[in-house]
Amino acid sequence: MTTDERTEPAFDAAERQMLEGWLDYHRETLVMKCAGLTDAQLREASVPPSEFTLLGLVRHLAEVERGWFREVLVGEDVPPIYGSDEDPDGEFHLTEADTWDEAHATWLAEIEVSRLNSATFELDGLSVGLSSQGKPFSLRWIYTHMIEEYARHNGHADLVRERIDGATGE
Repeated sequence: MTTDERTEPAFDAAERQMLEGWLDYHRETLVMKCAGLTDAQLREASVPPSEFTLLGLVRHLAEVERGWFREVLVGEDVPPIYGSDEDPDGEFHLTEADTWDEAHATWLAEIEVSRLNSATFELDGLSVGLSSQGKPFSLRWIYTHMIEEYARHNGHADLVRERIDGATGE
């Protein structure tokens, strides 16, 4: 697995471009972790009985994009993509019918909406949705949280990928 497929964030960008650059870098890293694997490999659990898989992770991050940039940032009332009241972690409960093509397309569509919604806010702009303490989030906070979310999960993805085929990478 090589790292030259990602766009390195600029070393001297303004704050917004820096945050967006790092978020995109981590989004691209997730794609790299999944590259070249079959659907069966992408559905392979990390360490049974855990249901954590690379395909489930892509589906999870589609839900995370939706949650932060649609529900929280702009207050859109959208249902979960994969989860339900009966199965709130549905993104991780895969079947043979679940494919990379579907999960990847769904994730990319959520990223596109995330970009469109965030473009309407300044970094100090406050979300419509509120925290559990009743406070709004700034777009800066959401970007920082999303970078952390992807970075953490990319670490998980690296371990899963190494277990599947021995590939390691940054």
